[in-house]
Amino acid sequence: MATINDLVMVHVENKPGFYARIEDITPDVKKGWWIVKLLVLTFPLQVYTWILDESQLDGASFTMGGTPLMLEKIESPIHHEEPAVPAPRTATTAAEQSETERPKVVSLLDRKKKK
Repeated sequence: MATINDLVMVHVENKPGFYARIEDITPDVKKGWWIVKLLVLTFPLQVYTWILDESQLDGASFTMGGTPLMLEKIESPIHHEEPAVPAPRTATTAAEQSETERPKVVSLLDRKKKK
């Protein structure tokens, strides 16, 4: 089930329509229905408030004003891997570290064009 802060693609008439982020989900007065606030990622940004049931949040098709719609939860294409546990290091001072071991700091002020 899609939940708060999830990205969804809204299909309109069985075609991709627009992306939105779920901002809030609160229970509706009818049991099993939810008030869903969507931040529609268009220019300018818009907020839609729809009343959906759980199956519609899970991706089931539904209609609004006769127009077929469907929410599809979007997963990031970047696979987050667990960071490898680094091997224990012996205590060294910064002066003992080689240049390749120390991270390089790049100043953004140095990159700025001089007038």
